[in-house]
This record gives sequence, C-alpha cells and structure tokens, in this order.
Amino acid sequence: MEYRRFGKTNKKISVITLGGMRYKHGWTDPRNKIPTDTLQQCLETVQKAMEHGINHIETAWGYKKSETVYGKVLNDELRIPRSNYYLMTKGDPLTAEATRRMVENQLKDLKTDYFDFYGWHGMNNQDVFQKACAKNGPVEELLKLKEEGIIKHVGFSTHAPVEVIIKAIETDLFEFVNLHYYYFFQRNKAAIDLAESKDMGVFIISPNDKGGQLFNPPQKLRDLTAPLNPLQWNARFCLGHSAIHTLTMGLPVTAQFSDLDGIFPAPAPLSAQDTAIKELLDAQKLAVPFTDFDGYCMANDPSGINIPEILRFRTLLKCYEMEDFGVYRYNMMRENDHWYQGVFPTPETLKKIDLTKCPPGIPLIEMIEETHQVLFRP
Repeated sequence: MEYRRFGKTNKKISVITLGGMRYKHGWTDPRNKIPTDTLQQCLETVQKAMEHGINHIETAWGYKKSETVYGKVLNDELRIPRSNYYLMTKGDPLTAEATRRMVENQLKDLKTDYFDFYGWHGMNNQDVFQKACAKNGPVEELLKLKEEGIIKHVGFSTHAPVEVIIKAIETDLFEFVNLHYYYFFQRNKAAIDLAESKDMGVFIISPNDKGGQLFNPPQKLRDLTAPLNPLQWNARFCLGHSAIHTLTMGLPVTAQFSDLDGIFPAPAPLSAQDTAIKELLDAQKLAVPFTDFDGYCMANDPSGINIPEILRFRTLLKCYEMEDFGVYRYNMMRENDHWYQGVFPTPETLKKIDLTKCPPGIPLIEMIEETHQVLFRP
C-alpha cells in the first residue's frame, strides 16, 4: 500500500479507500437491521482491507445499512482500535438542525465519538450548492461541529458540472472534495488543479464502475492497457496526478483485492509504461471523426439533453467498444435528477437543441441519434 497526505487535513491516508456503498442488501430498509450475510461480507472485506494496508473507510447516511454494519464490524466484531483507521461519512441535510440530528445518529450507528472526515453529500448543482452553503445552513453547522471536536475535517462530495465544483471550492469552506475523474472522464481536471492550489484533499469517486465498468472491459480495452488490466491502469492514471490522494475502489464488488497488486508503485507523474499506454488510448480517437468535439459548449441546452455525456458515450463506443458500460450508464439519466440529469433524445427534444452554439460542420443531431439507437433500452 502507498499513502499520501490528504491535503491540509495533514492525515496520511492510503491511496485506496474502502468504500461502503455496495454491501449485500445494503440499500434495503430498515437501515439498522443487518442480515447475517451482509455482516459477514463486511467483516471479511474489512479484514482484507486492513491486511492490505488500507487505513481509510468511507460511508454515508445515504448508503442505508452501511454505517450500521461498519459500526458493528469495526467495534463489536473485530474490535479494531479507533486510532488504526480514518473514518469518512457524509450526509445531505438542508438545515442546521437536521444536520446536527443526522450527525448524532451517524455517531450512534458507527459507534464512534468523532469523524475524521465529514462531507456534505451530493453538492450536484448550483441550487443545492447555495442551499448547503447558506448562512446559518448545514455546512455552517458542520463547521460548528468541527469546533466542538466531533468532526475533524469538513469537505463535500459532488457530481456537479465543473463550474459548480469550482464555485464550491472557491468558498474556502472545505478541506477536501470527493469528485469524479478518470481517464474516460477528465472534465473535472480544472477543479482538481484548483483544489491542489488550496491544498485540499482530493478523493476520486467510483473509478472502476462510473469510470467505465473497468471490472468488465471489452477485449479491445484489455489489449490497449496490457500488460495491466484496464482497472489497474486507470488507477495508475489517476494516481499519476500528485494532487489526487485516494480512490474508492468498490471492494470487493467492482475490484478484487488481487487487483491492487498491479497498481503499485504508482508514480506521479506517470511512468514511461503508463505514458505509452495512454498514448495508445489517445490514438484511438484520431481514427473516428468528430471525437475531438466534446460538446461542453452545448451544456445546459434548452432541449434538456445531456449532450456532452452522450458524445462521451459515442467516443467510448466507437473508439473502445465500451457498449456494455454505455448501456448501463446511459439509461440511468433522468430528467430533473441532480445526481445524473438528462432527457433522452426524441423527435420533440431534438427539435429544441440550440444549434447556434454548435460549431459548423459537426453533424450533432446524427451523432446523438446514432448513440441513442445503440445504447437506449426502454
């Protein structure tokens, strides 16, 4: 295992984080009732994580059973000393009062008297950002809890457009940020650079699943990243940025502990071998027309279509044969869903696209339609 200083928190955490989102039955109610197989899976996973040198555990109120099962495993089953690991949890209450109540419940479920890291969960658009950071609001209450010693460091997690992430970082309220960034989605690099300039901890969300279902890659992608597997290479790509401190790997569902062996050492900047693989991956785009158009000038289009995301899927499909991932992720988009927003292209919504923002010579409608035809599942 390797360790990096988590920005201004000064905590030296493992570059692989043990997340808590994917345990068996984890999303079912009631949240505090833990089935035997859920408990056993968590227990075995925590044991293996500790054996591999992982010292950072991440969960959230929104992950339902996760906090309760970690509380039982860490304290009742394995009795791991609290000083042996760092604990991050998250929550998304919209008032100061609700924030304090939630934190009190989380302390009880996790059977601890403090959190090393607490993130406001899902600062995903401008409206949510403003509500979370309002005067006398939830983030201000988290900072009061920090003054009381209940929370050591306050941050936020986000699926927002990069412009919103940058605004949140610029408030200087936060010591760390959890965001998306990997080879197949590099849009948030400017936010990472800004976080680095402010000495913030940078935590990468879901590099294996949202990063391209890299645990189930097409053969073409396997060939391009050899001798590493795509999951290992993507982890090394992320860690090739010294500003990035830790990745949550989805253990043991979206990665196996054996995958960790191919990640280290993970130098920053990239090694010669990693750079050569990146050049091979980059070269695939040169063979496909219009993959140099990312569509970000079409963001927030009046049609409601998430044009940049559809064009990203087109590139993954045509350049890397990542159809399975495209089908999985594309069909998650929902109208008015701040976690993953976008309406599907229909004859009606396509007519609403503001083509005046699209550079001339790009067959945007056709590109959207062909991608939708391959990936959409009613």
